[in-house]
Amino acid sequence: MDSPLSSGTKLGRYEIRSKIGEGGMGEVYLAQDTKLDRKVALKILPADVATHPDRMKRFVQEAKAASALNHPNIITIYEIDETASSHFIATEFIEGETLREREQKPLELSESLDIATQLASALAAAHAAGIVHRDIKPENVMLRHDGIVKVLDFGLAKLTDRAPAESIDTEALTRANVKTDPGTVVGTAIYMSPEQARGMPVDARTDIFSLGILIYEMVAGRLPFEGSHSNEIMASVLSDKEPPPLARYSTEVPAELERIVTKALRKNRDERYQTIRDMLLDLKSLKQRLEFEAELERSKPPSERAATEELRVPPSGGRSAGAKTLPPEGGTLNTRPASSVEYVVSEIKQHKVGAALALAVLLLTIGVGYWFFGHRSSNVTTITSIAVMPFENATHDQKIEYLSDGVTESLINSLSQLPHITVIARNSVFSYKNQTPNLQQVARELKV
Repeated sequence: MDSPLSSGTKLGRYEIRSKIGEGGMGEVYLAQDTKLDRKVALKILPADVATHPDRMKRFVQEAKAASALNHPNIITIYEIDETASSHFIATEFIEGETLREREQKPLELSESLDIATQLASALAAAHAAGIVHRDIKPENVMLRHDGIVKVLDFGLAKLTDRAPAESIDTEALTRANVKTDPGTVVGTAIYMSPEQARGMPVDARTDIFSLGILIYEMVAGRLPFEGSHSNEIMASVLSDKEPPPLARYSTEVPAELERIVTKALRKNRDERYQTIRDMLLDLKSLKQRLEFEAELERSKPPSERAATEELRVPPSGGRSAGAKTLPPEGGTLNTRPASSVEYVVSEIKQHKVGAALALAVLLLTIGVGYWFFGHRSSNVTTITSIAVMPFENATHDQKIEYLSDGVTESLINSLSQLPHITVIARNSVFSYKNQTPNLQQVARELKV
């Protein structure tokens, strides 16, 4: 079926409304499910491809791979069916826009981070089921009007050589190669990992690299690896040259986001995140910290917020517009000393929880710094490592759970600035969250 289907054409119980897109694996139509009275998207395989065994196999594979996944950030597959003239997949119809369309306008840093976190969550679910997407790109990401992100098109997905999800070892996933013929290059060139571009067997870490490219593109407004055509871009990906730092294009980029993206874009896959869950944890942690800092910023009196805005430095390049809503790395710019009695009183009155937690971070940081420097010259044994255990939300109010996490994050970040002392990473200490472990045992496990 080479010519577009006209409105009113029926395929089984589905009635075509209009064509809404097309790709390498077929055309996509908006249709009406006449039995359940709902809108659906039909992906139809062209007739000349339906007779090609390999491509037909890929088409069926998309339905099976995606239908096995039950996750709010992954498109829902209803069924795969065929008529005398065509084969098709019926999926949920997503009202919104693609990430490519959204990128035509600047994205706030907070929005970019939210999209990245949802994408990482979707990939974590896919990888846990033994599925590597292999074609993560803006065209395969839909943004619903309510902010929900959906990953589309598992036509290039491959299953890993692994056991069913119930008995999965998540670490084993990164060592499992997908079933791909050697030398076969699949995916979209400008979003490929180096191993994918070389036609080598790939694993879940190829999706991590592609996600790193997407995050870079959302924040910087350009690709990390550029060229006038796909061959030049692939050559850049395969070279030893690293992409420019994100801070070159946006002065608001937190150092932690720079670190996350840099790690995801390591050309040696052994130097990348080894599982998408590790990357997801870091993205969530950063998102919570920025929300915590933004909440403190919003709690300021209007006069102070206006003064802070005047002190912000606009981005020197790129397209991210988040400087208006999120503070820079390390906190907000104040127009007067943090010790001002008037400021402290105002913070406590307008946002008691946030102010109290921020004060706790400040006092703890000052206290540890004083102890550390005050004892450097004494005979007392010097502490060279420290673990900040997760703060407990004693109120049990889930709405402010992020604040307790934010305090822990801020304290870890602050203490990390001290010289000659190692602060245990967030991921390690948060494994003890909501537990009451023996502190001596924890100290031995974390080697502090």
